[in-house]
Amino acid sequence: MTTSLRIGLLGAAAIAPSALIKPAKQQPRATVTAVAARNRQRAEAFARKHDIPVVHPDYEALLADPQIDAVYVPLPNGLHAEWMLKAIDAGKHVLCEKPFTANRAEAERVADAADAAHARSGLVVMEAFHYRHHALASRMQEIVRSGELGELRHVEAEVCFPLPRFGDIRYDHGLAGGATMDAGCYTVHVARLLGGETPAVTAAHMATLRKDQRVDRAMEAELVFPGGATGHLRASMWSRRVLSIRARAIGSKGELVVTNFLMPQLYHRLTIRGPRDTGRRTLRRERVARQPSSYACQLSAFASAVLDGGPVLTSARDAVVTMSIIDDIYRAAGLPPRGESDPS
Repeated sequence: MTTSLRIGLLGAAAIAPSALIKPAKQQPRATVTAVAARNRQRAEAFARKHDIPVVHPDYEALLADPQIDAVYVPLPNGLHAEWMLKAIDAGKHVLCEKPFTANRAEAERVADAADAAHARSGLVVMEAFHYRHHALASRMQEIVRSGELGELRHVEAEVCFPLPRFGDIRYDHGLAGGATMDAGCYTVHVARLLGGETPAVTAAHMATLRKDQRVDRAMEAELVFPGGATGHLRASMWSRRVLSIRARAIGSKGELVVTNFLMPQLYHRLTIRGPRDTGRRTLRRERVARQPSSYACQLSAFASAVLDGGPVLTSARDAVVTMSIIDDIYRAAGLPPRGESDPS
């Protein structure tokens, strides 16, 4: 039985060093053994820089390599489904960057294939929501579920950062780009984590690119959960709110506010406030361990799922729910989901 996971990298993406390569050098149960990119020279330069021993001429050759157990997919959003399906068909475990696919329909196809492959051979397919595997996310969920905040009434989440390079692939409609896909998928996911249920989208409005009105540079959405709690999401890659990464859960007995739930290893703040109507409001702050990093936690969880049959917190089936909400946000804002034609 394999005791170390041999991972191939599909694409020499900028996220790969921090998300996979550096954590793998600190993780004895996982090794990055090969890379392939659309440009062979780029792949070779990337391999030299990061000490990756094998460079394949293309993605198909990497998937055919029997010395690779799993693949990491950091490709543009619109290519995720295609290459995950090919990886599953090749018998490779998959760790795919968020958002999982371009839309719900694609996510369902991948989840169906993943479920069938898992039933046959134990194949693991995981979405790379790295924050979810850090202790901070578990603590956030624990606080809400414990009842310390009382009955949940409202959830807020925002991920806003500046990306003024409008030629970036994250703004490319043909590659399933947009603020909701990139920053917004985190807000949807953490709202689901805190809300504990699947919310419905009741409204959404956006700011778009001047050069392509199909692409959102910022999005806000309103939610309602089955239990009656409401939600508000804000995502931006270029708006007046320059930088903010924050989640909030408001209950009948208090509220939880978390700053930088996304990269807690750099800095974070978790604050619990008592109810406003008690005269002097109580305040408590907690600090969750900053190390290892959220990416290291994610790689450890992936290796454990493959090698030990450990739990998969961000499964393909879970991704279907997230992509369904993202689709509904686009529809509520007046756009078709990514990967679907505009009916007009």
